[in-house]
Amino acid sequence: MQLLSNSDPATGVVPVQQPNTESKRGFARRLADSLSDPVLRILVIATLIGRVGRGVFATITVLFITFVLGLTVGEAAIVLGISSAVGIGASYLGGRLADSLSARRMLFWLMAAEGLALACYPFAGGFTSVLIIACIASMLSSASNATRMAIIARAFEGPARVSTRAILRTVTNVSMAAGAALAGIALLVNTPTAYRVVLIGAGAVYVIGAIPVWRLPQRVDAPKRTAATHDSSQPAVSQSAAPRLGRSPFRDPRYLVLTALAAVFGMQFGLAEVGVPLWIVSHTTAPTVLVSILLIVNTVIVIIFQIPLSRGTHDLRKAGKVVTIAGVLMALACVAYALSAGVSMVPAIALLVVAAIVHAFAEVWSQAGTWGLSFELADEANAGAYQGVFSMGFGVGAMAAPFVVAGTALAFGMPGWIALAAIFLAAALGISAIARRAAAPVAATALAAAAAPRGN
Repeated sequence: MQLLSNSDPATGVVPVQQPNTESKRGFARRLADSLSDPVLRILVIATLIGRVGRGVFATITVLFITFVLGLTVGEAAIVLGISSAVGIGASYLGGRLADSLSARRMLFWLMAAEGLALACYPFAGGFTSVLIIACIASMLSSASNATRMAIIARAFEGPARVSTRAILRTVTNVSMAAGAALAGIALLVNTPTAYRVVLIGAGAVYVIGAIPVWRLPQRVDAPKRTAATHDSSQPAVSQSAAPRLGRSPFRDPRYLVLTALAAVFGMQFGLAEVGVPLWIVSHTTAPTVLVSILLIVNTVIVIIFQIPLSRGTHDLRKAGKVVTIAGVLMALACVAYALSAGVSMVPAIALLVVAAIVHAFAEVWSQAGTWGLSFELADEANAGAYQGVFSMGFGVGAMAAPFVVAGTALAFGMPGWIALAAIFLAAALGISAIARRAAAPVAATALAAAAAPRGN
């Protein structure tokens, strides 16, 4: 498997023996080869360091603001909801600015500022200060993520883009798990001072993670662009070679529909983080500790399979197929979750573990497919804006997920789970239909080129 390549190595001869040779190489060696690209190597190092700090915050921030600062559960929910909404708007802004400013410098300053904002949590005095800090941190996080996606879109092509996202997601899961383990120090000591020290340290780690980003090469920045002209006195080649102002993603109905459907399917993250834990505690006989076990199962599956199962999803048809598979698996997972209610403990545990495994593979395939489509269907000249819009959709889905899950599965049991399964399957089939329609002209062009007579 070739994880990353910036050029086509084809020589005109079908490489019959290459797949066998590649399959014998170890995963670590192939990953090391892919990291020879300076952009990917820098992004991996920054992610590996910074996401450790993020893992700490994801684990103990809510506990800190409730148990240490004394906010109620309702106030904590308001903080999370408002800050998420602020982050949605910042996604497009970050991506749009990455099309006109230096994306590498933007990413550095956004990550550094985010780390400082996160380190301010221990100094909060109450609801208002926590809300301000959370909104600032969410805004910076969303903008930096959109900027990072713009950098990937410009620095790589075709399969390399999806592979890069798969690698970074794998690294993110490893680092977040390490951060969660470090957060256990504060949980074990369980004093306000311990929480504050660990949070400040995590913010400092996040700032350190921004340092490698400063060394990103200049090629990740957007080229200076001019509006397209129709001056017939200019040579056609010169006009086509000049950087152009791209199409706005808000004027691209196909991309907006893709974003909306991907946002709907993206609610499966909220199902895993909110719905399943509440379902286990309130509707099944399974022990509460199973919530942590299922999270570990999900993390391990993503780490092992995200990279290999993302291979080839830059191809529109394959991207559509893997999203369809993800939709079917997600529907099956919903049914398995539903069946875990009303049975004794052992069958409940077995059904929940099976559901979590199927759910994890649905997550992996859905991410791989939607990544490929989000890159391939975007206007290359406006990569940042397109990735910003796609990130906005994901944010909307994340906000809606708790309400949708609560209003279906948690409220009505089996009928609600069936409704949720239908929602996921319909979104997947819609994404697949977009992929097939987008791939049709590409396939027709390829067939026409193959059928055309060859010159000497």
